[in-house]
Order: sequence, then C-alpha cells, then structure tokens
Amino acid sequence: QVQLVESGGGLVQPGGSLRLSCAASGFAFSRFAMYWYRQPPGKERELVASISSGGGTTNYADSMKGRFTISRDNAKNTVYLQMNSLKPEDTAVYSCRGHYYFDGTDYWGKGTLVTVSS
Repeated sequence: QVQLVESGGGLVQPGGSLRLSCAASGFAFSRFAMYWYRQPPGKERELVASISSGGGTTNYADSMKGRFTISRDNAKNTVYLQMNSLKPEDTAVYSCRGHYYFDGTDYWGKGTLVTVSS
C-alpha cells in the first residue's frame, strides 16, 4: 500500500521555524523526485520546493528561497522541509508529492497544517 504521510505541522509564531517530514512507504522512494506543495486558505495550491531522486538537485519557489530547505534521506524513505523565518503568509496546508519521470506515476500525501500567528 502506497503511503505518503506528512508530519511536523502546527502553530508557530512569526519568525519561528518548523521542520516538516514526509514518510513514504509502498513504493521505490529513491527513484522518485519529491515535491512539497502548499495551499493557503482560500487560495490555489502552489509548488514550494522540489528535490531530485538522488537529492543532488533542488529547486525553490522564489518566495521561499533562502528561508526553506528541502532534503531527503533515501535510507529512511523520508523527505523534509526545513522552514525558517516563517511569516503569516506561510500559513497553509503543506503536502508532499512523489513523481516518477519514466512513467508519470504520482503519489500524494494528505497534508499537514502550518499556522503562523502570534
């Protein structure tokens, strides 16, 4: 059974930090590129960051560059999102996605809520 389970969300004050985790099971995690997306309340889902299957290539949305860091541990089948200097506008449901380029397979997690508020 394929699963992507996010954790680490919660309430944090502006300027604070959180580390999200996305634990994968049921598929060949190390072959999949991984992505973090977010959906703020009442808005469209947007791409936050991506990381290649081996972890050597990362990309970020412009508004997250310098504040967020995506990483992965293929031995633990887990992808992470370290978020620093959080702002109220970072409030959103954060979800992870796995994508296998060779056949287009996509897997999604259900998301974890991050709320940035004083």
